[in-house]
Amino acid sequence: MRKLLNVLYITRPNAYLKKDSLNLVVEADSEEIFRIPIHNIEGVVTFGYMGASPGAMKLCVDNNVSLAFHTPTGKFIARAQGPTHGNVLLRRRQYHLAEDRDFAVALSRIMIAAKIQNYRNILRRAIRDNGTNADLENAAKRLERHKREALQAENTTSLMGTEGIAASEYFSVLPNMIIQQQEDFPFSGRTKHPPVGRVNVMLSFVYTLIANEMTSALDSVGLDPYVGFLHTMRPGRASLALDMMEELRAYLGDRLVLSLINRKQITPRDFIQQSEDSILLTDNGRRTIISAWQERKKAEITHPYLNERIPVGLLPHAQAMLMARYLRGDLDNYPVFIIK
Repeated sequence: MRKLLNVLYITRPNAYLKKDSLNLVVEADSEEIFRIPIHNIEGVVTFGYMGASPGAMKLCVDNNVSLAFHTPTGKFIARAQGPTHGNVLLRRRQYHLAEDRDFAVALSRIMIAAKIQNYRNILRRAIRDNGTNADLENAAKRLERHKREALQAENTTSLMGTEGIAASEYFSVLPNMIIQQQEDFPFSGRTKHPPVGRVNVMLSFVYTLIANEMTSALDSVGLDPYVGFLHTMRPGRASLALDMMEELRAYLGDRLVLSLINRKQITPRDFIQQSEDSILLTDNGRRTIISAWQERKKAEITHPYLNERIPVGLLPHAQAMLMARYLRGDLDNYPVFIIK
């Protein structure tokens, strides 16, 4: 298993990335605020419009360091990438299987079933931690039924319908898992474009972090992040990364958001109300989430399939590696990640 390295997150909107020998240097208002040797990181994620120098981008791609650009609100802009990793035969196999509808549906079924099971396990854990809750108990039962329906779906349309119903069921009881700051963090359902309310803003931001790491992980094992099996392929959309992060959303994303709220690590002061339907994270709010994200990645778990102790931050890489093995034919099925 590879070594877990750091990801450099740049949240200051006026920050500019440049190169100095084998170091990446972050400047703001022409003053150096941070530098790090390129061999100490595996990725850079920026939130702003100042960008990076050509020298900094070349330093990143020459050292296999991913470089992704996002708006201050977390919307993806672009990614700088060097020569494609992995062998062409694996990607050729991936492209061939992506055109096989029966294969794509079969793989998508287990991905969505895993997502629903992880939703259910989040609810069951909340019940264990906080006591019996009828709403959570009933939702967990319905999710079990939806999981079985997902495994029996005959096509992608049916599968996505089941996934949508299951997600609605899960998010409808998410407020039951917000134990602290309930009045400050109301939640009436998942909204995305734009995210409405503080909880949705946090969820969207964390999902962006997961998608970026999943994209980098897929590229590192030789797969094309943009050719998937479930999400519709279109230019600029990392469809396979979106496919594979489905099983990780609840474990890596939702639990982090709930923890930050319930531990009062993030408060209303970390948001800016721009209009009635527009709320943004402040710079401090983004830094708080990213700091908690980086700490969470250091925690170790025993991978249920590999039976190895790995840092949480290597889960995207572990799942990407298993997907590559499956597509090559080394595994009989793709081992989805199920939390306990």
